Amino acid sequence: MALAYGDVTIVVDEQDDLFYTQAALQAHRPGEGRITVQPTPASASPAALAHDMLYALGKRLAPGPHSPDVWLDSVNAAWLAAAAWGVAIGVRHVVVPRAHLLTLRRIDQLLAWRELTGSQLTLLWQTASRGLPPVLARAERRISGRDQFEALLAEPGPIPARPFFPPAPPMAGPSAVAVAAGQSPAWQPRETRAASLRPGQPAPPCTGAMTTAQLVRAAPALEIASEEAAALAALAHPLIAGALSVLAFTRAGLGSLRFTRDLDITGDVCAIKLHGVGHRYCPLHAVPAWARPLLAGARAHHRLTPHPPGDGVFGPVMLAEARHLRTHAGRLPRLDLSVPADTWLRAVPACSRCR
Repeated sequence: MALAYGDVTIVVDEQDDLFYTQAALQAHRPGEGRITVQPTPASASPAALAHDMLYALGKRLAPGPHSPDVWLDSVNAAWLAAAAWGVAIGVRHVVVPRAHLLTLRRIDQLLAWRELTGSQLTLLWQTASRGLPPVLARAERRISGRDQFEALLAEPGPIPARPFFPPAPPMAGPSAVAVAAGQSPAWQPRETRAASLRPGQPAPPCTGAMTTAQLVRAAPALEIASEEAAALAALAHPLIAGALSVLAFTRAGLGSLRFTRDLDITGDVCAIKLHGVGHRYCPLHAVPAWARPLLAGARAHHRLTPHPPGDGVFGPVMLAEARHLRTHAGRLPRLDLSVPADTWLRAVPACSRCR
């Protein structure tokens, strides 16, 4: 039978019927917004279940005692990363087999994750229902049978399956008409002025990406191999994945990313605005399709934590000599993102126009 309240459903399978486990595993379809999380048995790591969630979301933590993902050993950091990916990918239903083996603390973590993301949560309690903890025993309706369970898995969840990432508009050639009257149609792929392509004109206040996109054309993204894009997509921390993806398709310096704000990423994640020294040049770059979910994850991570509007999205990964970021960059040699530490640490003067 299944006990359900709110968007949490507990399927009580006292006989440990193989059907329910197989149905749960077959229901794992991240592209449709539904994932099955298999808890690691007997793991004593406080963040183990969050790591299992990240794995189900297609993320892979770097192995080893000196792993650049060691900060995800923190429970709060790991669950925040899992929540950000869940929001960015559009997860609407999470199924967890063998939930009766979870500790009360991990059950609480799952319920907190569901509250943060708004997803539907289904737990397979594959033992007697008398062992249900009080937090799961408040079910108000009961359904039973294999057909009902299959129907439950087929239901659309409470949020869309995936945020819509429309393709970037085609880039106009050098002879195209400028989008704003009086602008030069000259193509500037590396250094697009903040609000005007007219040489010598003073830069106005540094506006966000949406406003800038109405005035200038975004520089096209540099191409990378599909293998490298897949490697970036598998990075577990949203800020690491987002930052390195921007460096990969723009070849900008890290300093340009330091002050990138939420409003410097367009709502459809099709363009991102970077900031040059003194804001003499603040280039707008088109975001390739493969990188949009990664930047959406970085933005979701930023929005799930309390930050003033002017704070940089990637600020947390610039701390501690950006060593996690640099180590991950070194693990992707084909992208050639590794640079000397002093380059990563070089600060870009803050500008009052971007605060």
